Amino acid sequence: MIRTRFAPSPTGYLHVGGLRTALYSYLFAKQKGGKFLLRIEDTDRERFVTDGTLNILKSLYWAGIVPDEGAQLGKGDTVTQKGKHGPYIQSERLDIYKEYAAELLDAGHAYYCFCNSERLEQLRETQQKNKMPTGYDGACAAMAPAEAKKRVAAGEKCVVRLKMPKDGETRAKDLIRGEVVFKNELQDDFIMLKSDGYPTYHLASVVDDNAMEITHVVRGEEWLSSLPKHIQLYAYFKWEIPEFSHLPLLLNPDKSKLSKRQGDVAVEDFRAKGYLPEAMVNFIAFLGWNPGTAKEMYSLEELVKDFSLEKVSKASAVFNLEKLDWYNKEYLRQMPLEELAKQAMPWFEKAGLNPSPNRGGARGGVWFESVLALERERVATLSELPAAVKFVFILPEYEAKLLIWRKGTLAEALKILPEIKDFLAGLKKWDKASLEIKIGEWIKEKDYATGSVLWPLRVSLSGQENSPGPYEIAEVLGKDESLKRLETAIAKLKN
Repeated sequence: MIRTRFAPSPTGYLHVGGLRTALYSYLFAKQKGGKFLLRIEDTDRERFVTDGTLNILKSLYWAGIVPDEGAQLGKGDTVTQKGKHGPYIQSERLDIYKEYAAELLDAGHAYYCFCNSERLEQLRETQQKNKMPTGYDGACAAMAPAEAKKRVAAGEKCVVRLKMPKDGETRAKDLIRGEVVFKNELQDDFIMLKSDGYPTYHLASVVDDNAMEITHVVRGEEWLSSLPKHIQLYAYFKWEIPEFSHLPLLLNPDKSKLSKRQGDVAVEDFRAKGYLPEAMVNFIAFLGWNPGTAKEMYSLEELVKDFSLEKVSKASAVFNLEKLDWYNKEYLRQMPLEELAKQAMPWFEKAGLNPSPNRGGARGGVWFESVLALERERVATLSELPAAVKFVFILPEYEAKLLIWRKGTLAEALKILPEIKDFLAGLKKWDKASLEIKIGEWIKEKDYATGSVLWPLRVSLSGQENSPGPYEIAEVLGKDESLKRLETAIAKLKN
């Protein structure tokens, strides 16, 4: 069975690049009828963030990427674990890594290193000065194992390094990049077990991928240079090597590496701004992958069907926020109004606007939906909706001159607004279609220019230079509120 994993480090909130890695791993597994696993690699204790794991889980579940096995989001925002290959949190597996490190030491494939930070820094400076490849020089490799064990027993601080071959090449197949080749002479003896007893990524990821029966590893391009280290570990342990795929980098529009220094990069940031999970997943899927067709809108289920790692590009992908906005607008436009109202409700409550379904005279109990319909095709995110329709709840302050049509005069506006107010007061039906017909007939009967009526009417109702049309606004406001706002406008013109 195909088994993939996403193995983030809780050193911060989930990066959008991490979301893409998780998505691709999920899609590949689901398409092949396999399992997707979530493992938490929390061995970097210096950068560990307390709520990092919970944020990763909440972000994945928000996007619909729910792991079949591994770390899970439990009730009450708790972190639980599911599956027979656990624990799935690396800090709970320290004894396992130590056992495998001891196995490599006993076999002569690894050694204790007692070099302090001062010596390593001096070594690095010398190598750079002489324009040599930087890396550990293997000074402790020649130490007799008995001597090394004696020093360890005495409590001397040390790490465990893996012996890497220095001759020939390491070749591997990458499902995205094809064959990749590394010169062994450039590989140093890397640390696999730190002095605090925690493993490095190299040892822990290989041990866990084998123990958890991972068949395909999908990860970022930054780990490509580590591949020869991991292949050597598999060789020493005599384990079957999984298939590897290294995803291209995500870049800012200026082609710099995507980072928080230039804007939002955490999934949480986009959630907080009101982006929809469907839009984010659709957008992220296309950052490197191309289906080879003109189709751009994909549900998660459709992505499972059409996704292919072989169609992922080796070239870096640009994180274009304008494209994400386009996707979000499309999903907002297509979303049923009833669902949009549910999703938008928290944003209105946060803004202090009461989206009571009983307000206004339009469409009875679905008044809030009619409010959202006014502007949903003009906003990019849920968070923009309250500000966009705030004029419905609170008439903004505006200057009287805004009521005067660009081709009209103050006198004309003073004549027309009271007349249209009186006409509207006599109407029995108050909906967009009826208002449009009746006002249109009235304008024709009065022989007024359309703009000289509709402009001041719209501004009276919205208090804004730019807004939806007067018929739509009037329907949402209801008759009483519309007439009240016309009275306010007339008073402004008279002052």
